[in-house]
Amino acid sequence: MSHTALIRSHRKPRRSASKIAVRAGVAGGVLGTLAVAGASGSASAAEPVTQTLELPTLTSDLAAQVAQSADATQQTAANYQLLAERDAAAASAAKQAKADLAEAKHKAELAKKKAEEAARKEAAARASRSAERPTLTAATTTSASSSDSTTASTATGSAAAVISFVKAQLGKAYVSGATGPSAYDCSGLVQSAFKQVGVSLPRVSQDQSTAGTQVSLSSLQPGDILYWGSAGSAYHVAVYVGDGMFVGAQNPSTGIVEKPLSYDPPTGAVRVL
Repeated sequence: MSHTALIRSHRKPRRSASKIAVRAGVAGGVLGTLAVAGASGSASAAEPVTQTLELPTLTSDLAAQVAQSADATQQTAANYQLLAERDAAAASAAKQAKADLAEAKHKAELAKKKAEEAARKEAAARASRSAERPTLTAATTTSASSSDSTTASTATGSAAAVISFVKAQLGKAYVSGATGPSAYDCSGLVQSAFKQVGVSLPRVSQDQSTAGTQVSLSSLQPGDILYWGSAGSAYHVAVYVGDGMFVGAQNPSTGIVEKPLSYDPPTGAVRVL
C-alpha cells in the first residue's frame, strides 16, 4: 500500500451508485435513439419513394369527341386515297389517249402515202397512154391502108377463131368475176376466147399482161392481147381484132363492146399465138 493511501486528502472521491445509474440510463437512451434513427434512415434509403398520378376520367362527352375526331381523320384519309386513285386513272387515260392519237396519225400518214402513190401511178399510166396515142394513130392508119395479115378479114387459124369468139359476145353484160357464157369481166372474156383454141391463160389481167411475148403497139396483129397499166400490174385487158379495133368487156355501163384504139389507148400488148 502506498504511503499516502491513508491520507484523506489524497483519496479519489467515490461516485455514488445513483449517479452512475442515471448516467447509464441517459447513455442508453441516447444510444437507443441513435439506433432507431439509424434504422429509420437505412429503411428510407433502401425503399424508393413512389408517387401515384391519377389520370382524369373520360367523360361521355369527351369520349364522343374523341370518336368523332377519329372518324373525321379516317374519312380524310379515305378521301385522299380516292383522289389519288382518280389522279392515277386520269393519268393512265391521258397516256392511252396519247398513244391512240399517235397510232391514228401513223395510220393516216400511211393511208396518205398509199393514196399519193396510187395517184402517181395513175398519172404515169395516163401520161404513158397519151404518149402512145400518136403511135397508135399511125399504126391504125397503116393497118387500114395495107392489105397484109393485120386485118380481121385476113386473120387465119387460131387468131381468127379467137376474134370470132369475142365478136360473138358483143352486147353481153359486164359482171366482175364472170367468165361466161352470159356475162364476162375483161380477163374472163380473154381467158374464155383463148380457151377455144386450146391456150390456157391466167385468170386475172395482171398475169395475162405477162403471159406471152411483149410486142410493140406499132406492130399489132389480130389476136394480140392488149393491156392497160404496167405489165404485171395491168388493170384491164382486151383482144385486138385488126383494123385498129379491139373487143373487150369494158365496164358495167357498156358491157362487151368493139371500140377503136383511140377510144382508150392501151399501154402495151402481148402475143400468145
